[in-house]
Amino acid sequence: MNAPVTSIFRPSVCPHDCPSACSLDVEVLPNNRIGKVRGLESQTYTAGVICAKVARYAERIHHPDRLMEPLMRSGPKGSGQFRPISWDEALDRTVEAFLDAERRFGSEAIWPYFYAGTMGLVMRDGINRLRHVKRYSGMYDTICTNMAWTGFVAGTGRLAGVDPREMAKSDCVVIWGTNAVHTQVNVMTHAMRARKERGAPIIVVDVYMNETMRQADIPLLVRPGTDAALACGIIHVLLRDGLADRDYLARLTDFSAETEAHFASRTPEWAEAICGVPAAEIEAVAKLFGEKRRCFFRLGYGFARQRNGAVNMHAALCIPTLLGAWQHEGGGAFHSNSGTYGVSKRMIEGLDALDPKIRWLDQSRIGPVLTGDAEALKNGPPVMAMLIQNTNPVSVAPEQRLVRKGFAREDLFTVVHEQFMTETAEMADIILPATMFMEHDDLYQGGGHTHLMLGPKLIEPPGQCRTNHDVIVDLAKRLGAEHPGFGMTPREHIDWALQNGNRGTLADLEREGFVDTDPPFESAHYLKGFGHREGKFRFSPDWQKIPLKSDGLMGPWQDIPAMPDHWSVIEEANAEFPFRLVTAPARSFLNSTFTETAGSKKREGQPALMIHPDDAAMLGVAEGETLRVINPRGDVELAAKLFSGLRRGVVIAEGIFPNKAHRRGEGINVLTGSDPVAPRGGAAFHDNRVRLEKVPLASS
Repeated sequence: MNAPVTSIFRPSVCPHDCPSACSLDVEVLPNNRIGKVRGLESQTYTAGVICAKVARYAERIHHPDRLMEPLMRSGPKGSGQFRPISWDEALDRTVEAFLDAERRFGSEAIWPYFYAGTMGLVMRDGINRLRHVKRYSGMYDTICTNMAWTGFVAGTGRLAGVDPREMAKSDCVVIWGTNAVHTQVNVMTHAMRARKERGAPIIVVDVYMNETMRQADIPLLVRPGTDAALACGIIHVLLRDGLADRDYLARLTDFSAETEAHFASRTPEWAEAICGVPAAEIEAVAKLFGEKRRCFFRLGYGFARQRNGAVNMHAALCIPTLLGAWQHEGGGAFHSNSGTYGVSKRMIEGLDALDPKIRWLDQSRIGPVLTGDAEALKNGPPVMAMLIQNTNPVSVAPEQRLVRKGFAREDLFTVVHEQFMTETAEMADIILPATMFMEHDDLYQGGGHTHLMLGPKLIEPPGQCRTNHDVIVDLAKRLGAEHPGFGMTPREHIDWALQNGNRGTLADLEREGFVDTDPPFESAHYLKGFGHREGKFRFSPDWQKIPLKSDGLMGPWQDIPAMPDHWSVIEEANAEFPFRLVTAPARSFLNSTFTETAGSKKREGQPALMIHPDDAAMLGVAEGETLRVINPRGDVELAAKLFSGLRRGVVIAEGIFPNKAHRRGEGINVLTGSDPVAPRGGAAFHDNRVRLEKVPLASS
């Protein structure tokens, strides 16, 4: 009789671009496969809860379509025609192309390009070590966080907030500008606990009745890009009705008579005219805040992805400050703890080799960069060669037609290190097969909580898949790049980063799998002062001097309001383009990841456009019929999905479906702009005005 097949559960960490960065408990099977994936209960933020797409991870890691061997293009760019080659040939051809570009145009002609397909510090950020040692063009990573982080730090002076587990101890939880059910399910775990144990109402602010809004006690439905108006209307009521904490304002903020006079004219009626939330609802929620005090504001990324996004974030942040909510356990605000972890990435990134004279190219402006825009290129040489890891710009970057045009250049040599044949990989000259997170060691920090976590290697990689670290080390040897970090293993990098950040050792981390880095209560709640030099929260920020990484001031930064206010710099609807489009995240995709798995594809169906039934009737469009969505950047065809849970004049396209999933092979990011958002850049993915046209049945 055969012995029974046994398995063990081992800890890991979800590596994907989500603030939750969940600690996992993974079933490892004896045949080099994984089984069940569940949340690790001992990590108190994850608390045993993970999203459905990660719970199905066996479906992805053992997918039959994974890339297993190096490939070289054998047909026209974008044709999908490749032939297998050896690793040595792939790396040698890459080095030959890089050295040729450097010889003809200088080192800045090579642009290593990456993002957060993995959040592991070694595998994600090691590409910068090669960049810095070789003096390749820098990458200003603007695509996700810039507006949100800038707006938060404008007020607090530091990218840190109240421990998100304190939501469970709140008397009122506010989830603003994030569909947490889709994008960070653990927020809901702790918010629901506050409701169950303390009777705390959950207030959600968003632009459509998504899954998070449906779970709210009080949903506040705003027009896209008008969150600051709602915040100002609430602040007006708090000041008018004596609900602000005057002593706190005097001690720990720059609040002044001028500030008060400014809010005096921002009445609920003024706010309603802009944001669409009825004045009576604004009055009621402001009075609820004043009554509860112990209010926790969980501020997301979504509402900051507008051209006025930094202003929106800062205005919402002013509400808990006016209440003095920071003083209470379960009160205050949280956006990201990315500024608190303290591990040293100097060796991982080769920061000692960084040359500040080397240009930075804006990640969000990849379309203009690759098509030769002089301003986007900083008046420097063209980009002639790229190494791409952990991102899929041909799908996820804004202004897609320019992006595709750039990648189609015959004189651009592109190497893509990937797990699947993404649309970026299809445009490559060389494709290298990559490991997944359970196939290598890495160190993780969750911007949405307070834990440093170890993700150990659990199984061997399939086929010829190699880690990001190994590829960078192999290229460095062939290119003659020298740095101590190229001689270290991933585990040695993890140990070095921990020790040099005074976060213990790898051996310490291995004992538990994670370490809680939650700062002391007084620090997290700013009770001894905020991060600005004077120690005060700023209602009137100095937008020119936000203490965050920057490539200079961008966009119409001179026009940013001096105080919290609605800034009408967004793409307002007009007669030619009467609808406002938001490109919201889907529940079963994460950017362009999971679009290849059967479970996710089944749940999400086809690319669709949510439209109010009255707007659909006006256009003569029925459920499932085809709409052409048009703006000056391009046009996309989507199936109409009638949905009454949004305001008229607003349309929603959930998910980043592959371009090829759309009727004409072009995806939603054809419509999004790459113009830099004030004051520090970024892409306004949710800020688009469009026109809708019904596509005749024969055409669709």
